[in-house]
Amino acid sequence: MRKILVPVLSMMMILISMFPTMAFAETAEKSAAEPYYATWDEYKESGQPASTWNDVVDAMEVVLETGKARYAAGDTRGAYDSINNGYYGYYETTGFERIAMGYISGSRKTEMELQFSACKAVTKNGGSTDEFNKEVDLLASMLREDAHVLDGTTGSNNASNNSGASAAGGSSAAVATFAACFSIMLREGFEAILIVGAIVAYLVKSAGDDIGRRKRLVTPIYVGSIVGIVASFVLAWLLNLLKLANSASQEVIEGVTALLAVCVLFYVSNWMLSKSETDSWTSYIKTKTEKSSLLGSTFALTFTAFLAVFREGAEVVLFYQPMLSNNNVGSVWAGFIIGCICLVFVYLAIHFLSIKIPIKPFFTATGVLMSLMSISFLGAGIKELIEGDIITMSSPDWLAWIPTNDILDVLGIYPTLQTLIPQLILLVIAIILFVIQTKKNHAIHLEAEKKRAEERILREAEEKKAKHEALKAEVRGILEELLAEKDSTAHS
Repeated sequence: MRKILVPVLSMMMILISMFPTMAFAETAEKSAAEPYYATWDEYKESGQPASTWNDVVDAMEVVLETGKARYAAGDTRGAYDSINNGYYGYYETTGFERIAMGYISGSRKTEMELQFSACKAVTKNGGSTDEFNKEVDLLASMLREDAHVLDGTTGSNNASNNSGASAAGGSSAAVATFAACFSIMLREGFEAILIVGAIVAYLVKSAGDDIGRRKRLVTPIYVGSIVGIVASFVLAWLLNLLKLANSASQEVIEGVTALLAVCVLFYVSNWMLSKSETDSWTSYIKTKTEKSSLLGSTFALTFTAFLAVFREGAEVVLFYQPMLSNNNVGSVWAGFIIGCICLVFVYLAIHFLSIKIPIKPFFTATGVLMSLMSISFLGAGIKELIEGDIITMSSPDWLAWIPTNDILDVLGIYPTLQTLIPQLILLVIAIILFVIQTKKNHAIHLEAEKKRAEERILREAEEKKAKHEALKAEVRGILEELLAEKDSTAHS
């Protein structure tokens, strides 16, 4: 009996020890059996199912599983390329990113982008296979979750579910397209309108009742904004011409543009804060001619408007291009037009409300707004460089408390060291400069008050002297009249 049990038990132990390897081999074999398509266009050309968002995720899962197999085999570069193929070859080119951004939430786009970056960061940092698999599996589950939302389905990925997804997707496609187009226009346009509207209101406020001067100051801002719109279309055309759209190059261009905007916004914010004291602004206008005083500052403001519109405009144009090629063109234009109408109301609200705000709090609020936007653009710009593979992302576990939502996304706050550290440094610098400028403005105000008091005393003295002289003249006149009357009586 013992002679029989020993071989049997030994064989069972061998089989148990081989089970994980066999399971992995089965997974790898399954992944290898699936055709690998680096891009969505290649996938569609092969005749594979491509009617729902779950179909997109099915294709992406093959790419991601191939990446896991490559990483396990020691092919770090191959695994890295697989993640990039999943992002640039599928997630961006299919419109998945933009539809999810509009239909689910704007912050979902950021959350997904950071998860793609987290997968690539593991390959760059030489992480373990388990760590890489964990990040990729999380990415795949997030993609599947979004696909179910966009297709209007829930549950596992099977044939019947995909059939239902196609029907549900067809019925809700128009709504999803409209929501995406409307939200992208409102979201991206809001930042540009906020900056341009604040600058225009600032210049209108500074010009006072001088309509001619107001027109001369505001016109360059409108010109800069229009040039920004034109440049957005030109950039989108060039990216498509050079086949750089939906690539790392596009992310780098957007990142560099955002960082350039940070420099200009920060300069403009401090310039505005330095003029937030009414006496400072009055002195600024009085001590210089109009041409020399506002030449440099108007150029800076115009360039700021250009960058704000250009940065947001290019992304909007690139978003709308693939949307116009689907079957819901009417929903695309409806979202665009209604989004534009809403932005017009936002601009008018900024313009007319600013007229009723006193000059000092308005100038201060505008300067603070520009500072906040510079910090926001700094985070967004660095995030774009992370996506463009210029910077490697680090997101330690102790940053997990930072949520991903639309408010923080607009503020450019993300749970990464590469974005948070520069933002904190810029925030500290902004606070220090604000305190210094506030003290300077207070000193200017005290000096102006002192000067006004001296002028008031001098004016009162002059008025008193003038009254005294007038009284003397009046008395002298009365005496002269009395003397003249006396002489007239004596002669008669």
